[in-house]
Amino acid sequence: MIDKILSKLEHKNIAILGFGREGKATYKFIRKYLALQSLTIIDRIDVSKDDLLAGDKKTFVISGDNYLDGLDSYDLVIKSPGISLKDIDTTNVNLTSEIELLLEVAKDKVIGVTGTKGKSTTTSLIASILKENGLKVILAGNIGIPVFDRFDEVDEDTVFVLEMSSHQLEYLNVSPHIGVVLNLFEDHLDHAGSVEHYHNIKMNMFKYQEDDDYMVYCQDNISLKNKILENKFKGKKYDVDIESKSAKTYLDDGKVYYDGNEVFDISLKRNLLGIYNFKNIMVAYTVSKILLLDDDKTFKAIAEFKPLKYRLELVGEINKVKFFVDTLATIPEATKESIEALENVNTLIFGGMDRGISYEGFAEYLENTNIEHFICMPTTGHTIGNNLPHERTFFVETLEEAVNMAKKVTKENTICLLSPAAASYEQFKNYAEKGDKYKEYVLR
Repeated sequence: MIDKILSKLEHKNIAILGFGREGKATYKFIRKYLALQSLTIIDRIDVSKDDLLAGDKKTFVISGDNYLDGLDSYDLVIKSPGISLKDIDTTNVNLTSEIELLLEVAKDKVIGVTGTKGKSTTTSLIASILKENGLKVILAGNIGIPVFDRFDEVDEDTVFVLEMSSHQLEYLNVSPHIGVVLNLFEDHLDHAGSVEHYHNIKMNMFKYQEDDDYMVYCQDNISLKNKILENKFKGKKYDVDIESKSAKTYLDDGKVYYDGNEVFDISLKRNLLGIYNFKNIMVAYTVSKILLLDDDKTFKAIAEFKPLKYRLELVGEINKVKFFVDTLATIPEATKESIEALENVNTLIFGGMDRGISYEGFAEYLENTNIEHFICMPTTGHTIGNNLPHERTFFVETLEEAVNMAKKVTKENTICLLSPAAASYEQFKNYAEKGDKYKEYVLR
């Protein structure tokens, strides 16, 4: 597998576009196997003093405001997912990525998972199920692990389970052997430009599949169902539904059916809360059936799987109040699902960066819940809070203020939930930093 990838890289004029986590993984991979090949690293920030590049006279750095000029002068541009090219003409640019290079040589070994929400949990759960069934698995992708960082572990039996964001799907020309799309909501408009384009990008998970590939998707998500109907995808369709009996895997009266046969029910032992997580379990189970895995081992993996950090994670219980962190909930739909999963939320902390997504109806939804205290953070929280009942609403500027307020107002034997319904970038580097700060303030 490595030799096949190297054959695509050697003797080429290569640029690595973006020198963050994935760009550095690409650099280390190339340097390990092609030590003398000339490389160019392109990034807005000048990375020439990075310790990783010390003494490397075969690598050149391009940076500055015009760093994206001249991309068409390279044989191959290996793009990092964080670099936006929405205003760049890429017609004559030979773009690729770590994931595309892997797919080109070993797509039959790849399970790809995407969706606006739930992809980290579902990707991790599928990987856990495969491992419990004795398969050699590499979990990588948007979950924070570059593919090339794990190549030392690869052999001919390795299966890759990849979380794939819209950024990683956008320029793909190959789709995974088993593709999973969980849902489509409004998100990432700052990058994609429109909801339509964002949803079309997600469909690259299925677009290049052949007749012997598999499509797993949730047909009860209307936007996703419509996209499937609009396109003539070739893959075998394995749909999942919690509302209709027409699907391959469906929920009916608390029982899950696969291919018409009852396979488990809502009482299945699990740590994942809420109906949306139960649907993620149904999706992961469907993948296990495609792979002909053992049900008992699959159910054992599901029972032992713990929620991911920052996704309905219990921080601790302080003065008889349970504090949950849910900073991966970056759209209102995810926050709604979390509120309904926990059921006993007394205080909600929400708000973050305004990326132009719609919050229509969100204030009305919150007002009709049993939540007594809404703690609103900039910027979206302040906007939404203006439409909430004054006596239940508190406006703060910082997360520390929000936690201190929550400790004062939240009733005993209830829950305080941080679930932003927005991105964290305005005050924090990412959702993880915001989640860690919340934990620090709660436990102080």
